[in-house]
Amino acid sequence: MATLSDVARRAGVSPATASRVINGSSKPVNDELRERVLQAVAELQYVPNAHAQLLARSHRTAVGVIVHDVSDPYFAEITRGLQRVATDQGRLLMICNSYRDPDRELEYVELLRGHQVAAIILAGSGYHNPDFTRLVNEKLAAYEATGGRVTVIGRHELSGDAVMPDNRTGGWLAGRELCELGHRAVGVIAGPRVLTTTTDRLAGLRDSLAEHGAGLPEHRIRYAEFDRDGGAAAMAALLDADPDLTAVVALNDSMAIGALALLRSRSVPVPQRVSVVGFDDMPISRDVTPALTTVRLPLVEMGARAMALALDEGAPAPRVEVLAAELVRRDSAGPAPELTPARVRTAATGAPTAARPRRASDRSRSSRPTAHPPAS
Repeated sequence: MATLSDVARRAGVSPATASRVINGSSKPVNDELRERVLQAVAELQYVPNAHAQLLARSHRTAVGVIVHDVSDPYFAEITRGLQRVATDQGRLLMICNSYRDPDRELEYVELLRGHQVAAIILAGSGYHNPDFTRLVNEKLAAYEATGGRVTVIGRHELSGDAVMPDNRTGGWLAGRELCELGHRAVGVIAGPRVLTTTTDRLAGLRDSLAEHGAGLPEHRIRYAEFDRDGGAAAMAALLDADPDLTAVVALNDSMAIGALALLRSRSVPVPQRVSVVGFDDMPISRDVTPALTTVRLPLVEMGARAMALALDEGAPAPRVEVLAAELVRRDSAGPAPELTPARVRTAATGAPTAARPRRASDRSRSSRPTAHPPAS
C-alpha cells in the first residue's frame, strides 16, 4: 500500500506539501503542485489515513452516538433521524451499542473522546445509579472542556443539550384511554426497574389510573426486558396471577407484541376479553393483528433534533426540548368486557355516559391530550 512519502516522492514535493493537498489544509498550495500531488495519488491508488486526516483538519467531522441497541426498533427509528441530519451536513456517524451496560457506556465515552469526535450523543434511558451518573458526567465535562459538544436523548441526569420524550404524559394518556373505556383491572408490563424510562412511564400511568378511580396494586405489575419475549413472559405471569384482568399496558411496543402473541396462544380474544395498549408507535404496530393502540413518540424527529443541537456550535448550552406524546387509537383496545360500546362509565363520576362510536377511520387517528397529568 502506498504511503504519503511515496506520493510526495512521485509528485516531487515535500511530504508536508502532499499532506496539505490530501488533507484539505487551509494553507495555500499553488495549482501546479496541487495537480501533481493529485495525479500521484491517482497513479499510486493512495488511500489516506483517516486518523491522520482528522488531526490535520481544523474542525472535527465525526459524531459519536451511544445507544442501548440499534437493533431495537426504538433506537433504529432514532438513528434514522440522527443519520438524516448528519448526512445533510457531511458528518460521519460512529454508532456504539452499550446493550444497557453502564460500564460499557463509560468505555465508549472515553473511546469517542480519543477519536476527537465533534459531538457525543447519548440516546436512551438513564439509570437509577448515582455512582454511574457522577462518573459519566465527569467524563463528559472533561470532553466538553476540549471543545466537544454533548447532547442526550431521554436522559434527565446528564449535562449538555437534551431532547426529552414526554414519557410521563404518555403513560397518563394510556391510563386515561383504558379508564374511559371502562377498565378497572389494568395490568402493566414494565421495562427494567433500573431504567428511568420505566419509572417515568409507569408514574404517568399510575397517576392517570388513580385520577380515574382505578388503582394499580403491585401484583398487577411485571418487570421484563424491553423486547418481545419479555412481554410474552410478563403477560403470562399477569394472567396466571390475576385472571380477571381486562386490560394491559405494555411500556413499549415490542413487549406489547409479545403480549398479543401470548394472548393469541391462549385463545384470549383481543380486545373483546383483554385490551392491550403499547408505547412508542413502532412501524410494525399498525401491521400486527389486531393493530396496536399505542402511545406515539416522534422518534425520528427526536434523533434529528438531537443531531441538530449537537452540531449547532454557536448556540449556548444547555438547551432542553420536550417532544410531546400522543395516543394512537387502533384495534387492540376496546370497552371493558362487562360493558357494551354504548355504555361506558367514566372514572371521574361513576355515571354512565354514551361512548363515542368507534369508526374505522378513528382507529388510526392520533389523539392529542386535552389535559395533562399533575406535575410531580
